[in-house]
Amino acid sequence: MLKYHLALLLYRLFFLINLPVIIIVLLIRSTKHKAYRQRLGERLGLVPGGIKPGSIVIHAASVGEVMALKAFVEQVLAAYPTLPVTLTTFTPTGSEQVKKLFAGRVQHCYLPLDIWPCSALFLHKLAPKAMVFMETELWPNLISQSAGKNIPLLLVNGRLSENSMKNYRKLSWLIAPALKRFAAILSQSQPHRDNFLALGASPDTCTVSGNLKFDISQTTEISNKQQELSRLMASRGPVWIAASTHEGDEQLMVEAYKKACVEVPELLLVLVPRHPERFEKVHQLCLDADLSVIKRSANQPLGQDTQVWLLDTLGELMAAYALSDIVTIGGTFSHIGGHNPLEPALFKKPVIVGSDMSNFAEIHQQFTQEQAVIQLAATGDVSTALAQQVQNLLESPQQAQTLGENGYHIVRQNQGASAFSLKQLSQLLPENS
Repeated sequence: MLKYHLALLLYRLFFLINLPVIIIVLLIRSTKHKAYRQRLGERLGLVPGGIKPGSIVIHAASVGEVMALKAFVEQVLAAYPTLPVTLTTFTPTGSEQVKKLFAGRVQHCYLPLDIWPCSALFLHKLAPKAMVFMETELWPNLISQSAGKNIPLLLVNGRLSENSMKNYRKLSWLIAPALKRFAAILSQSQPHRDNFLALGASPDTCTVSGNLKFDISQTTEISNKQQELSRLMASRGPVWIAASTHEGDEQLMVEAYKKACVEVPELLLVLVPRHPERFEKVHQLCLDADLSVIKRSANQPLGQDTQVWLLDTLGELMAAYALSDIVTIGGTFSHIGGHNPLEPALFKKPVIVGSDMSNFAEIHQQFTQEQAVIQLAATGDVSTALAQQVQNLLESPQQAQTLGENGYHIVRQNQGASAFSLKQLSQLLPENS
C-alpha cells in the first residue's frame, strides 16, 4: 500500500501542477469547438446549483457511451423513480446527447478533471449514493476519494483491450489498487475479465455481464424522428449511409459514390461525420467534388437531383439507419478502430466495413462468423471495391436481406446486460433507496 499511496500522491501533484496547462489546452480546443470553453467551472468541480445531492452518478464519456448506456439508464430510472440520477460526460457532444435522450429526467453536468480539489468539490456537492463508471474509465484520484467516502463503485460494460493493458501496466501501482476499490466489475466478455484480473482486479468482484451495446431497441422517439426524416427524403432511394465518418473517410465515400453512380445514378449518399466541428469541412468537400448536397440542418426536402445529404445534426443517426438500404461504418478505413455495427443491425441493414474494426473486435468476430458483415481489405483500390460492394448489394436484394437478418439475430441473442447491471447496482445501494 505504501507504493500505492506514493504513486497516488505523485499523480495528484503532477495534475495539480499542470492544471493551468490543461485549462489552456481546453481553451485552444475551444477555438474549433466553442463548447469546450463553456461550463468550464464544471470541469473544475463546480457543480451547477440546481443539482440535488444523494443521486446515483453514472458516467458516460461521450456520445457512444451515452448511447450504449441508454437502456441501463432507462431501467435505473424505472427502478428508482424517487432517487435522482446524475449522468455525467466529458465531451460537449456527449452532453448534447444526454439532453436529447433524457431531458428533464436526469441531472447532468461534466465529470470534473481527475485533480484532487476538483473531484473533492464534485463529491462534496453531489454526495453520491453510488458511482457507476463504464468500460475503461479508471480515474485513480476520483476512485480513491469515492472509496474514502464509502461510496459504492460499480464498473459496467468493462472493456480492457491489449493496447489499454500495455498503457495501464505502466501505471500498475495506481491501477491495481484502484480496481480493488470497485465493489463489482462487470466485463463484456471473458477475455476482458481476464485482462482486468491480470491488472489486479479481485476474482470475487469481477464477472462477465455481456455488452450493454446490444441492449438497443426501436423507440417512439426514433420512430417519430424516422417519420420526420422520411418526409424530407421525398421517397428517395436507394439510400447508402456512410456513418460516423472521420478525416479521409468522406473523400473515400465520395469517390466510391461517383463510381457507383455510373450504374445506379439515382443513389443517394447520406454522410454522417462523427464530429460536429467537421460538418462544414465535409460540406465543402462535397461541393468541391461537384456533387449536389443538402444539409440536414437546412430542413428542406431533398430534390430528385440531390446526390448527398449531409446529416449535420446530432441524435438522428438511428432514425436514418431505419430509412437506409446499405450502411458503411466510418473509422474502419484507417486506424480509428471503427464504430458500433449493432445499430444498423437492429434495423436489419447490410453493413460494409473497412479493414480496422479493432474497437469492436469481439462484436465484429460474431458478425463475421454469422455472415452479417462485408469487410473490405486494406490493400488495393478501396474506393472501387467499396463501390462494387454497394452495387452488388443493390443488385442482389436477397444477399442484402440475409446480411441484415443475420445481424439482427446477433443483436437479439446477446441482449440482457442492462438488466444484469441493474441487479448489481441494486445490491450496492442502501436498502431505503
